[in-house]
Amino acid sequence: MTSRHVPSPSRRTVVRAAAATAAAVPVLAASAAASASASSEAAAPAPAFLHGVASGDPLPDGVLLWTRVTPEPGAEPGSGRGADTPVRWEVAEDREFTAIAASGTTYASAASDHTVKADVRGLRPATSYYFRFTASGESGGGGGGGGGGETTGVRSPTGRTRTAPATGATVAGIRFGVVSCANWEAGWFSAYRHLAARADLDAVLHLGDYLYEYATGGYPTQGAALREHRPAHEILNLADYRLRHGTYKTDSDLQALHAAHPVIAIWDDHEFANDAWSGGAQNHTEGAEGVWERRVAAAKQAYFEWMPVRASTEGTVYRRLRFGKLADLHLLDLRSFRSEQASIGSGSVDDPERTITGRAQLDWLKAGLAGSDAVWKLVGTSVMISPVAFGALPAHLLKPLAGLLGLPREGLAVNVDQWDGYTDDRRELIAHLRERGIGDTVFLTGDIHMAWANEVPVRAATYPLSPPAATEFVVTSVTSDNLDDILKVAPQTVSLVAAAAVRTANRHVKWVDMDSHGYGVLDVTAERSQMDYYVLSDRTAKDATSSWARSYRTRRGTQRVERADRPVR
Repeated sequence: MTSRHVPSPSRRTVVRAAAATAAAVPVLAASAAASASASSEAAAPAPAFLHGVASGDPLPDGVLLWTRVTPEPGAEPGSGRGADTPVRWEVAEDREFTAIAASGTTYASAASDHTVKADVRGLRPATSYYFRFTASGESGGGGGGGGGGETTGVRSPTGRTRTAPATGATVAGIRFGVVSCANWEAGWFSAYRHLAARADLDAVLHLGDYLYEYATGGYPTQGAALREHRPAHEILNLADYRLRHGTYKTDSDLQALHAAHPVIAIWDDHEFANDAWSGGAQNHTEGAEGVWERRVAAAKQAYFEWMPVRASTEGTVYRRLRFGKLADLHLLDLRSFRSEQASIGSGSVDDPERTITGRAQLDWLKAGLAGSDAVWKLVGTSVMISPVAFGALPAHLLKPLAGLLGLPREGLAVNVDQWDGYTDDRRELIAHLRERGIGDTVFLTGDIHMAWANEVPVRAATYPLSPPAATEFVVTSVTSDNLDDILKVAPQTVSLVAAAAVRTANRHVKWVDMDSHGYGVLDVTAERSQMDYYVLSDRTAKDATSSWARSYRTRRGTQRVERADRPVR
């Protein structure tokens, strides 16, 4: 068991650590609404679709559809107001809905915050479909594969989705948008708009921090929020989490993303509270914020109500999706089962009794990786698995120093919220990859508000003399603070010194960008997996442009990262 919690560094602390290092070394973009004001909710007709439509978790024969009905004026998320409302959903092969592939009826009720989910099956693999919802009244039949009957009532915006390839299919390629860390108060969600405009994506992978739990001004960027959270206080109960989810889903760019592509999402900590673990969080105290278990239950209920995500059998988000013979995507939950974060310098990061995954999830991941016959094993992990030492000393010098001082054996772990704080789980997983001969494993990561391209070493202290076991691509934040935001300096100035120091101390890190906001596009073929990194011109500009920054790839059979000279598109 670990000792009582000693506050450990959050991702904000990690960015500040990078700053200290630097100082020390001189389709479909349609939406039903575009703002989150209470007055617009109250003035809306009833029923109405104010939060857009979404799809997620594509399967070869189906996809999960989502929407939320506002049943009457003022029935905002979390209010409990409004009667049960019949909602008809339709899936069609064409945008005009002349060829209905599937349809059905369900209800939007206060018990689920008037959100609606339809887990549609019976569709064709690797096929694009269009979907919509109609609330309050219907007539006629309209199921199966025919044209169907006429549906009356208020109609939602139309969404586009796509099913996964058949399980045993030989697939030429798949392409995902990749995002994480979108703080409402820090900027506009332009990254989502640019991904929504791409017609070449099979899905968008959201790696966590879809929303933030802080009170208005609780995670400031430039002294004041660009736009204020609702509710204005820190979210603690079910009504709070529902309203915060609902507020985010009034963003027009987020609505456009969900309307254009299926989203595959996992959570990180801010869907609950900062640096969450199985029994608490860095910024949660029972005296001020209540019983942790109640808060977590409320957060998870709201998440599954408001996100197009299938819950696993354990009521969590770790699950597996397959994309033909080309790729298995293993999605992790690194908050529900983890031990409390260690304090820096305690040496307990190496304690085999401490875990980031929990025993059942780690066994599930190991079995899935060993049993996979897919070319690529993709692992969605909310926090970075590659070890990182921030400092001027090379990584190979930190190992003996760590032994002398009783610090982590693999180097000085600055961010104990990452896998660096749980080295026994990481060691077991990497040993499993090596011992079972499991190659072509790519970790896809968010959380740290920086972009990275890493080789995951077997032993960081002796790298590159020891081989890598996998590769890792980390995407930066959509809006959340990174180095230049905190220092209030121009991008690509101070950070260049910090990045050089990090790469010197961590030779498995091939590239790091500490300043940019944006997204990634992962393109996977039988020969290679490539991440294209795109950056925004200005997170505070609603019309921010997007430009390609860099690309890195790993070739099949190498477990190595190399720079590519152009994006895939």
